[in-house]
This record gives sequence, C-alpha cells and structure tokens, in this order.
Amino acid sequence: MLVTSPSSAYQASVIYTPALAPAASSAAASGSQSRQAGAPGGKTPGLEASASVEISPEARQKSQEANENKTGLPGQQELTETQEKQVRELKSTDQKVRAHEQAHLSAAGGLARSGASFSYETGPDGKRYAVGGEVNIDTSPVPDDPEATIAKANRIRAAALAPADPSPQDHQVAAAATKMAMQARSELAATNTGSGGQSQAATGTKVNFQI
Repeated sequence: MLVTSPSSAYQASVIYTPALAPAASSAAASGSQSRQAGAPGGKTPGLEASASVEISPEARQKSQEANENKTGLPGQQELTETQEKQVRELKSTDQKVRAHEQAHLSAAGGLARSGASFSYETGPDGKRYAVGGEVNIDTSPVPDDPEATIAKANRIRAAALAPADPSPQDHQVAAAATKMAMQARSELAATNTGSGGQSQAATGTKVNFQI
C-alpha cells in the first residue's frame, strides 16, 4: 500500500534577525522622539525582523520518498495487496517450473543435451520469475542395436514422465518413446528369425513444461 509522508516531515527552523538594533541606553533616551517621528503605519525603525525557513536534509529526503510513493516511481518499498498476491503466485510458479525441469534432468541423465532453459516474467517487485521451461533430450534410436534402443526408449519415457505433473508435451514424448521401443522389439524379433529390419531414423525432441 502506498503511503504518503505527513507534513510534519518538514523540519523548519525560524531565524529572527534584528536589523541594526540600537543600544539599550540610546533606545531609552530617544524613545519619545522615535515614537513622534516614527515611520508611517506605526512601525518603529530599526526593529524590523526578517525570517527564513530552512529544511533539513533528512526532511528533504523524506519528502522525496513520499513523492515517489505518490507517483509510483521506481524505489517504492510497498506493494498493493493485488501486487503482493501476484508476487506470491509468481514465486509459486517459479518453484514449480524449476522443480519440474529438474525432475526431467535427473531422470534423463546422459540423454540431456543441455541444462534446462527458462522463460521469465518480471513481477511488480522488479524481480524475474520462471514461468516456463524446457529440457532438450536425445530421443534418437541406437543404430543397428534394437536392444539398446529399447533400453534407451525406456529411459526417455521415464524422463518425460518424471515430474509429478507431466505436461501434454511430456506425454507426447513418452508416447513416442513407447512407439520407438515397440518398433525396436519388432526389429529384434525379425533379426532373431533371420530377417533383418531397418532402424528408425534419428530424431530429437524437447521436453517442455509451460504454465
């Protein structure tokens, strides 16, 4: 919630400066003359005062901060209730996305071609939060080795379904891995009966998670 600084933040001091006040004895001696020859309006010459207001650096700083809060400039320390709720949601999403992609990486092991990459959103607090991510893994079959392809397909499927909440893309990758394993079993069966099969062409995919 934006707050404004109260007017008491201005710490002012009033300085009274007499203008060439005459000596006490002279003022007493010439009192009657001064009253008779006084300036128009009843003012007594030599007794006029000047006042100046000085604002301390601390008060000036408080005033500047209050103006920033009013106008919503960068540097404001407090957020509205709606903004605080948005930040909490972004933090929760960030944690889920990172945990999701880490689950893919841990299960993929050597199949991962790189670390997780993320897409970000900047929150009302000026911080960046991950709102989406992906892990690129190798899903190509092992050439001329159906048994190794089957084992690899099982690892791919496990990596795709490793998160607690697999995305639609994750399920597609898992289904493709199951299909690759079935084709490898067909090739293996054909090899065992004396008729060779052709291995599947090398492909790749990305395992994604998007909020």
